[in-house]
Formats: sequence, C-alpha cells, structure tokens
Amino acid sequence: MKAKLENLLTQAEIQLTDQQKDQLIQLVQLLNKWNKAYNLTSVRDPQEMLVKHILDSIVVSPYLQGDRFIDVGTGPGLPGLPLAIINPTKQFVLLDSLGKRISFIRNAVRELGLTNVEPILSRVEEYQPEQKFDGVLSRAFASLKDMTDWCHHLLKKDGYFYALKGIYHEDEVQELDKKFEVKDVITLHVPELVGERHLIVLR
Repeated sequence: MKAKLENLLTQAEIQLTDQQKDQLIQLVQLLNKWNKAYNLTSVRDPQEMLVKHILDSIVVSPYLQGDRFIDVGTGPGLPGLPLAIINPTKQFVLLDSLGKRISFIRNAVRELGLTNVEPILSRVEEYQPEQKFDGVLSRAFASLKDMTDWCHHLLKKDGYFYALKGIYHEDEVQELDKKFEVKDVITLHVPELVGERHLIVLR
C-alpha cells in the first residue's frame, strides 16, 4: 500500500514526511477494519480508499487559509482526518450527527496520535462554538445553499466556505443568498480518480 500511496503523491506533486505517509496508511487500515462492522463508507477496497478518500481529501490542502477549520458532516473523518495529518499546525473540529462515525474518529485520533483534532457529536445547526472558524469544510455534504444557511454561524467574518464537489453546477450558485459570493472555483487533480472534482470557495 505504501508504494501505491507514494505513486499517487508523486502524481499529485504532494510532498509529505514518512510519518505522515505512515499515518495516512494506518488511517486506511483502520477505516477498512471498522468498515466491516460499521459500514462507514461504500468504498471497500483499501487501495481504492487511497484514491477516493485520502488523495481526494488532501488535494484541497494548498487552498486552505487560516489555522482553525471545521469539517461539517465529516462522516468517517473525511476530509478532516487526512488534512489534519498533513497540517499538524492547523486545528480541525470534525462534526457529525452519527455516533458510530464519531466513535471511529475518536479511535483514529487516539491510534494515530493526533493532537489537532476535536471530534464533536452534534447536528450542525445546534453546534455553537466558543470560537469561530477560519474555514468551514464540507465534502459531498449538501447543496451550497444548505451549507451556507446551516453553517454561516460557524464562520469568522473574513472566513471561507470550502465545498468539495464533483461536477460544478452553476445553478447551485444562483440559489445562494446574495450575502455570499463565490471567490474561486478550482478544478482539482486527483490521480487515478474517475470523474471531475472541484473545490468551490465562498465568502
């Protein structure tokens, strides 16, 4: 699996430490193990997880501005856990309303020795953080309108929404409240992934 990860990272032009690579592989192994009992992801093959979960999460890293992020509807910690592994100086809150997912994340944080992740079991509209975030992340979570409507209370004034999407739909942008604007639409390159990936940055 290490050779496969090395190859993907080279194609994506991402440089990581040996420890970070080992943690990413360990995360896939944990996901694979827990998946058999808890059905956390529809991706069953660990080699495929490297592409669809790990690389698909970390290609967003260069575009993150700030130090404090919340991953809303994180599922089994995607993209939050891979991003936390490769950004040890940034803080990540991983929020999900399903107990088994948060249990998995807590276990992964412990096993991987991560000190920059805080798992939160809550519905997003009920979560009131003491400190607002530089960025709100979501991956295949909801429409842009739902994301901004449900999560705007989490963001600092100058913070950004980062929506990880497949195909970019212009009509989703038209539905947005006028107080939000699209700062950037970035086409992401995920090696060996079939289909389009986009990062939509809103403010």
